[in-house]
Amino acid sequence: MADPHRHYEIRCPIHGFISLNDWEWEVISQPAFQRLRKIRQLAWTDYVYPGAMHTRFEHSLGVMHTVTLLYDAIRKSSENVLTSELAYNDAGLERDRQLVRFAALLHDVGHAPFSHASEDLMPDQGNGKRYAHEDYSVAVIRTALREAIEQHPLNANYGFRAEDIAALIGSGNAKQSVFWRDLISGQMDADRMDYLLRDTYHAGVQYGRFDLHRLISTITAIRGTEGHLPSLGIVEGGVHAAEALVLARYFMFTQVYFHKTRVAYDMHLRRAMKELLPDGHFPRPINGELTRFLSWDDWKVLGLLSEGGGGEHGLRIATRNHYRRIFHTPEVSVEKDLEQLQVVREKLGELLVAEESASKSWYKTGIPDIPVVNDIDEKTVRPLSVHSNVLKNLKASNQVFLYVKPEDVTKARKIVREVMEHVRPT
Repeated sequence: MADPHRHYEIRCPIHGFISLNDWEWEVISQPAFQRLRKIRQLAWTDYVYPGAMHTRFEHSLGVMHTVTLLYDAIRKSSENVLTSELAYNDAGLERDRQLVRFAALLHDVGHAPFSHASEDLMPDQGNGKRYAHEDYSVAVIRTALREAIEQHPLNANYGFRAEDIAALIGSGNAKQSVFWRDLISGQMDADRMDYLLRDTYHAGVQYGRFDLHRLISTITAIRGTEGHLPSLGIVEGGVHAAEALVLARYFMFTQVYFHKTRVAYDMHLRRAMKELLPDGHFPRPINGELTRFLSWDDWKVLGLLSEGGGGEHGLRIATRNHYRRIFHTPEVSVEKDLEQLQVVREKLGELLVAEESASKSWYKTGIPDIPVVNDIDEKTVRPLSVHSNVLKNLKASNQVFLYVKPEDVTKARKIVREVMEHVRPT
């Protein structure tokens, strides 16, 4: 029998110990959440970085832990803003602390096998737009996890509905939900903070490191102006910690997530799974289809691949005989680069078997720009990009990778070399 007063601790290589109450323990014990133990965080990245075998399960726990540190820091530093502009009292703050913890814990519960690598196989919503893993997370919370959320004895103190948590992840528009949502999905969110440190640790690299605790100690709520809600920002002492977070993300994407071999395996997985899945895509996150979706995890896919499923691409995964990148554009391409790319495409002809893009915006300026409060005058608030020449000039990456079969590499390299000799970027 559940003991509502019991607490649990889970050891974590990133955060030390992660504490959970009995209610949270009950939720993570549900099959829909335990499924995340069988969803790798970084798909086939272990084929390049062998230690990268960690899962969405441990990441989700880490995000809950990190969001709690952020929440508590904001509550401590910004109580006046929370009470005057969002009408919080102590009971409301305690209630939303638990709400934010659940949203962080469950934000990834709808991931497909091998995480983002197979997300392109999510079905169309009927409006030309694909479902995203967040749509599945919301659906799982509303159905498979509803009873564990709503019926636990500790909920007598809160009166949560599963919909309250789903709204914080999805499209709820309550003032408080809009304010806290940036901790779940924003430019300085708990998800990003945890996956950078966790992926760095397991991949055995140093690219994703930043000063987590300094960043947490400088986060604050900033008063809204001209009818706008208050926003999350940092005090001036946190500028370099926030800058480091953005740069850590840039380095992890360029060095790990966009690694040429990892990109190849993501492509092989998508093509293999297109053959494995009925109709070539995942079931929708509605009605009985959601149950069928939840039956798909890495273990199931690995079993099908081991039995010879997935066609050519399943075999290439199983034998580690991936396509080879033969050409790529720079991170920031000029017109001459694109001209060179087009000529290479044409000259390779049938040797070209895959073209993949590696595109990402590292930091959004303008309205989403992280606000920074002046140390002397709290009414002086300027965007982080004004404080950082690095971020102000950090351009989005938009690379194109061209791949050929391993047996065609020598011939393809000769073609590419000839093109590059005649079509050189200035």
